[in-house]
Amino acid sequence: MIAVPFLICFPFLVALILMFIKNEKLQSFIAYIGAALIAAGVGALALGRIMGGMQPIRMYYSTEIADHIIFGGEIFLMLLVTFLCFKYNKKAISLLSIIPTAVIAAVEFRISTGPTDHICVDRLSMMMCLIIGVVGSLIIVYAVGYMSGYHLHHKEIENRSNYFIALLFLFMGAMFGFVLSSSLIWLYFFWECTSVCSFLLIGYTRTEEAVNNSFRALWMNLFGGTVLAFGIFYFAYYMHTLSFREFINAGVNGNVFALLPITAMAFAALTKSAQLPFSTWLLGAMVAPTPSSALLHSATMVKAGIYVLFRLAPAMSITTTGTMIAFVGGFTFLVSSLMAIAQSDAKRVLAMSTVSNLGLMVACAGIGTPETIWAGAFLMIFHAVSKSLLFLDVGATENTLHSRDIEDMHGMLYFLPMHAVFMFIGIAGMFLAPFGMLISKWAALRAAVDEKNIALLLFIIFGSATTSFYWSKWMGKLISYPHSEHSHINDITRKNETVSMAIQAVLMIALCVLFPLLSKVFVDPMLQEMFHTSGEVLSQGLLYMLVVVICFVFAVPPATYYYSRRVHTNKKLAYMGGINTGDNTGFVDSFGEEKKLWMSNYYFANRVGIRKIMLPCQLFAAAVLTVMFCIVLGVSL
Repeated sequence: MIAVPFLICFPFLVALILMFIKNEKLQSFIAYIGAALIAAGVGALALGRIMGGMQPIRMYYSTEIADHIIFGGEIFLMLLVTFLCFKYNKKAISLLSIIPTAVIAAVEFRISTGPTDHICVDRLSMMMCLIIGVVGSLIIVYAVGYMSGYHLHHKEIENRSNYFIALLFLFMGAMFGFVLSSSLIWLYFFWECTSVCSFLLIGYTRTEEAVNNSFRALWMNLFGGTVLAFGIFYFAYYMHTLSFREFINAGVNGNVFALLPITAMAFAALTKSAQLPFSTWLLGAMVAPTPSSALLHSATMVKAGIYVLFRLAPAMSITTTGTMIAFVGGFTFLVSSLMAIAQSDAKRVLAMSTVSNLGLMVACAGIGTPETIWAGAFLMIFHAVSKSLLFLDVGATENTLHSRDIEDMHGMLYFLPMHAVFMFIGIAGMFLAPFGMLISKWAALRAAVDEKNIALLLFIIFGSATTSFYWSKWMGKLISYPHSEHSHINDITRKNETVSMAIQAVLMIALCVLFPLLSKVFVDPMLQEMFHTSGEVLSQGLLYMLVVVICFVFAVPPATYYYSRRVHTNKKLAYMGGINTGDNTGFVDSFGEEKKLWMSNYYFANRVGIRKIMLPCQLFAAAVLTVMFCIVLGVSL
């Protein structure tokens, strides 16, 4: 299985090379080749697993050599974080790197543990590798062209495109290592790698806002890593093993020594997946260039926390930890959807939507039944592709319109049709029936009913309704007839950006059409591996029927475009609050004054804006997590 070490090590090698390449053409060439080889490597791994019958594979390496290399990496990360914390006068944050590194050192050199497998390739890790490899590679292809346009419009920011693209490759390598690791020491190291990479990406512009936001992301993720390190120490001390598989099995079997470490790991996963009260770090990530936002929000960073929670799901089922985690996830899903209503900045809507959908995935993992993990798996797949497409499209649109305000996208179907269609596909994948996201919410809702979880049931119902509201506002803007002519618009989207978005749009449609096959061939067997039970969550006949309906959804943009053009051409006068001026763009009011027709959404900023409800929601979520730890500590100690 040469593909496994290749996927982990090759991105690091490409990143190292890019750090020293200043020539833009050579940078682009290396980035394209690197992205293509990573995608090919993921394809080879998937093909090899299919030919091998998809049986889980576990790999062992020389413990002394491999673990020392990993520990050396941990020391390097600690020194780097400490240096940057002192450089920017954030000295206290360095303790969140120094302390857990010392704890992991104690585990490695002071606690006797048996041999453990270092790498595990099963269906869940394979699913994550496909998301990281395919979506991540397309984001890198997009980033090569985007960064040229970005620095063209932001001349005040130093052009370090090679450094930025290198960080994207580092991120992918760290994520491959994270999802394939079966050793808790390896998992912790790659966990910290993703935290540091995200910190460096968010602070790319080096502005005061970027620096502050990057350190906020750093301390929140390092705080979760510190709790995780203590959990690993506790488990290794009492169980004398560092196997992630035995860690999960101990929790499933009700071992009291696994209860506290599982709670610690679940808490750390909440910080990584930006759940309340830690959601603000992901909102602050919006200051970074769009490719990093897409990578953080769709394919990598936040999915690391969800991946861990899915792993822990069998062990958290019907426990206090699982109940509390599900509650926090459901609560985050609802209130983040409410806060998204108040946003007119497209990237902030996408950010709040990400936090919201991650909350639903967290809730699914907390309940921990095969039905909810089935829903969570499809939520993860569809969210990764849809959100990546939307972020990249918003970035390309911003470079053209010099704005990412949704109000400025009014009638975009007519003056930037390609961007509007891509945006329509991404938004449709996020909330329209019968796309995968909505079907997954349906399954989660049914599971909440079966589990008689009233709080989660209410969270899903009202959160889903709120989600439909803010996506409908955005979609309505795209297909409305424009206020005025946009002949001055100069679309500067580059070919590689277009290719990346087009592939993801096609992939989004393909996933919808192949939904039943994906469920039968991949996700259902994955549940068999995790829970050792089989059964259909939704019947294949129902899924195929929903696929037929999908075909009609994609007829909306062309039908809207054709009808609106026809109405405008035939000069059919629309009803207005006065006398139509004859071109459907204005009217004469009762005082004889001519006014332009202007349609605008209402955003409820004074009701559910971030400044209004974020702090009380953070305090409430923090109180719930505190109660969870108090209960678990009482049982464990």
